[in-house]
Amino acid sequence: MLDLENLSLKELRDLRTQVDRSIASFEERKRREAMAAVEEAAREHGFSLNELTGGKARRGARVAAKYANPEDPSQTWTGRGRRPRWVQDALGSGKSLEDLAI
Repeated sequence: MLDLENLSLKELRDLRTQVDRSIASFEERKRREAMAAVEEAAREHGFSLNELTGGKARRGARVAAKYANPEDPSQTWTGRGRRPRWVQDALGSGKSLEDLAI
């Protein structure tokens, strides 16, 4: 068991950051698993998920990720839109976008 009482403030903040990232990664993974299960169930009944929910079909192809978090490769960014926090943190610590390129 981890003895939190003997950790420094920096170590506690680093630990909190790691826990937050792990929680976000876990939630995203579970969301994708749930979505895949729902889409499979719709397919088994001869429908697409959009047909059942009334959603609009996606336009265009999905853009491939260009950057990945070196600490958690499951976190990626296409380079479009707002920069994720992990990109901002990496750039703030002296890394460049080239260091994060896939």
